[in-house]
Amino acid sequence: MKKYICEFIGTFTLVLVACGVAVVTNANIVATSLAFGLVIVAMAYSIGNISGCHINPAVSLGMLLTKKMTTKDFLCYVASQFLGAIAGSAVLGLLLGSYSSLGANSYGQSGQLATSYGVAILVEVILTFIFVLAILGVTSKKENKQVSGVVIGLSLMLVHLLGISFTGTSVNPARSFAPALLQGGIALSQVWVFILAPLLGSILASMIYNYLLKEK
Repeated sequence: MKKYICEFIGTFTLVLVACGVAVVTNANIVATSLAFGLVIVAMAYSIGNISGCHINPAVSLGMLLTKKMTTKDFLCYVASQFLGAIAGSAVLGLLLGSYSSLGANSYGQSGQLATSYGVAILVEVILTFIFVLAILGVTSKKENKQVSGVVIGLSLMLVHLLGISFTGTSVNPARSFAPALLQGGIALSQVWVFILAPLLGSILASMIYNYLLKEK
């Protein structure tokens, strides 16, 4: 149970703080990227020794497909992540006094570059692939334990630096679903992209990891 509570807390913090920074800075690329990366670092060194600090269904899927977690834990992790994200978005809306803008991901005319849904899917698949592959690699050796939180945080920061202008950067279905659910409208109609594409990116990263990188 402690693992699931940690995943709830971690995802709650990620959505509240990082999406909050995105909203109050009008999605400033540097500030938002730093916020997402630093939250991961903070959570990795506070709850990582208990749950592994996935706080992302795409990461948990990668761990499941590389046999680093059980199906039961995967399902409980994902449920905890979605609930934590929804709670984070709810508190963010309360602090802002409005649920009209909670940092939801977007494409088309509601995005910065008017990205098509096809490009949005491709961007999210590629960025999630990079992010999950980095996590699978850095966590594969015990000697990396002391630096893994920093590496993962920097990896998330990296993919945000590119992705924000295209989609706002998801790479995390829970992070995308929660603000879209509470905002409604266009954000909710587009959220399928930010659930499907990160999962596809995670599957691809897991396949490549299993084939090329996994220790025998």
